[in-house]
Amino acid sequence: MARKLSFLASVLSAGALLLSGCAHPSTGSAKDDPTKPVTLKFWHGWSEKNEVKAIDDSIARFERLRPNITVKVTGNITDETVNQALRAGGGDAPDVVSSFTTDNVGQYCSSGMWVNLDPFMKKTGPDKAKVFPRTLLDYTSYRGDQCALPLLADAFGMYYNKDAFREAGITRPPRTMSELKRDAVKLTKRTRNGGYERVGFMPNFRLYQNSPDRLFAQWDPTYFAKDGTARLAKEKAAEDFYATTRELIQSQGGYGPLETFRTSFGDEMSSQNAFLTGKLAMHLDGEWRGLSMKGAKFDWGTAPLPVPDDRPETYGRGYLTGTVIGIAHSSTHQNAAWELVRFLTADTDQVVAFANAIHNVPSTKAALTSPKLDSEPTFRAFLDIARNRYSTAMPPSINGGQYVSSLKDFSYGVEAGRVHDLDTGLRELDDEIDADNLQAQQ
Repeated sequence: MARKLSFLASVLSAGALLLSGCAHPSTGSAKDDPTKPVTLKFWHGWSEKNEVKAIDDSIARFERLRPNITVKVTGNITDETVNQALRAGGGDAPDVVSSFTTDNVGQYCSSGMWVNLDPFMKKTGPDKAKVFPRTLLDYTSYRGDQCALPLLADAFGMYYNKDAFREAGITRPPRTMSELKRDAVKLTKRTRNGGYERVGFMPNFRLYQNSPDRLFAQWDPTYFAKDGTARLAKEKAAEDFYATTRELIQSQGGYGPLETFRTSFGDEMSSQNAFLTGKLAMHLDGEWRGLSMKGAKFDWGTAPLPVPDDRPETYGRGYLTGTVIGIAHSSTHQNAAWELVRFLTADTDQVVAFANAIHNVPSTKAALTSPKLDSEPTFRAFLDIARNRYSTAMPPSINGGQYVSSLKDFSYGVEAGRVHDLDTGLRELDDEIDADNLQAQQ
């Protein structure tokens, strides 16, 4: 899905907008009668033809159920545009908004630009703890403020080349990190001139979806202490994570050669994707990748990512994220807006139909077990990851995804060998994150 690439570039600019001039957003109203005729404005970020059709079909279903509510839909909207409109308020601002940037939920809630949805759920339902998986509730709230709800989810796992596995004598996907390192070496094929024909598993953090937080999730790190300060330097998980990625890099030829090979890859969303063309035997990616694998010239499968050797019982876990939806604080039709949000997020048939249409993971417990879900086996692996009790998401922060960006920059230095003292580097990373958070609160 192209949105996976486009939203990343907007994280910092969206955060900056939220932090400037948003302490007192325009005040709307929750006194409207949702049974009266009304027109709602709904803004979303989807732009692909099949995605836009799926949204339009969803709105059509809602309008049949609630004929008094007309929904005016605007797509391909960025977080930056939404934030500018919500800061300005007035009649041109949307009533209902969605975002691909879960990292910014802490800002949406703390700025007051998205309303707390708990009062609406107390009046009309649903019981959020019974309807939504815990991890998805975690990334749609901040410090007790449930200012968003999940609107489908994304789960990250492993795609693997079954033909390459058979050729290497490997009978199943690796389940632990030591098995991953062993299999990666077996699956790597070099050319006569010392280059690569195929890499077993490329850990380099600049590769496609290889943002370090996604593989790091297999260790279940605690990013922040109870007082909100960063604590990565105190995490044994961080040491183990970077040791594992360094070993993966060194065992397959070293950072320089791997990075040279990576820069030869085609675009992630094109027919020249490195996994699709056989240059990677194992690959970290999300459930949507399956849509582009139908033309593959090899047998492939999906599985959860491996877990640390000392946590084998957690195998099946993965990194979760997704789209979030909320109600603008400036909306004067908040009760009617809630009816739309409730339908899109909690109606089981709607959630299943939407998930099937755009090949995303459904975001309610009932939808995850629905017999109407896509039964394609490679997709089912991601449903299992979403249901796994050990799966995790990134914790919300008042400065949005800035700490994730800091983690990425630090990780680029580690893999390139520029961080000579990991403990000192992690303490400096914690200090940087804390300084950014402190600035965001001023």
